[in-house]
Amino acid sequence: MLAAAPVTVVETREDPADPFLFPEEANVVARAVDKRRREFATVRQCARTALSELGIPPVPILPGPKGAPRWPDGIVGSMTHCVGYRAAVVARSSAVRSIGIDAEPAAPLADADVLKLVSDETERAALAGLGIRHPDVPWDRLLFSAKESVYKTWFPLTGRWLGFEDARLDLDPDGTFSAALLVPGPRVAGRELTGFRGTWQIRDGIAVTAIVLPLTPAESGT
Repeated sequence: MLAAAPVTVVETREDPADPFLFPEEANVVARAVDKRRREFATVRQCARTALSELGIPPVPILPGPKGAPRWPDGIVGSMTHCVGYRAAVVARSSAVRSIGIDAEPAAPLADADVLKLVSDETERAALAGLGIRHPDVPWDRLLFSAKESVYKTWFPLTGRWLGFEDARLDLDPDGTFSAALLVPGPRVAGRELTGFRGTWQIRDGIAVTAIVLPLTPAESGT
């Protein structure tokens, strides 16, 4: 995974034979297909393992507004799953303000129309240039994943929806990306947040993007 201290990361490639769910969690996916129940349970097992490394006992992790997970008091985090990969990232809110991660198969988007829905002309032109210089990287899929990470970072700060068209991304071959917000951002440490910076990685057929928004040194007391 690409996130580092002060966050805790737990990831897995396999679902346990009998993944544990609290009764409240099991109710959420009681009518779901087996695949959905397994990914739901496994990613929560990842989250509980990560929380345990912070000294947090096992607790239910239920979906909140818009499906975002509700973390224990004093914790921020993010979860993701795709075929062959599940991961959770958590941190103490005394060190990190928000986290967003997303994982996708490291392959081009299957439908070209999807790219038009999640990007603007500026982004598509940049992707075309990247594709010429680095044809082995599925840049359209990375853009999609990075925008998912942007939303997962944004939502805990605002409680509001953020459309794909509301942030413009710039992907860099060095494994980083930036996102410029095209709508008014939340106030963070007394200033309006105008964007995010994140990292990306492709490993073993999986593309993962992550954003960690730390507290300022003054806020964290360092």
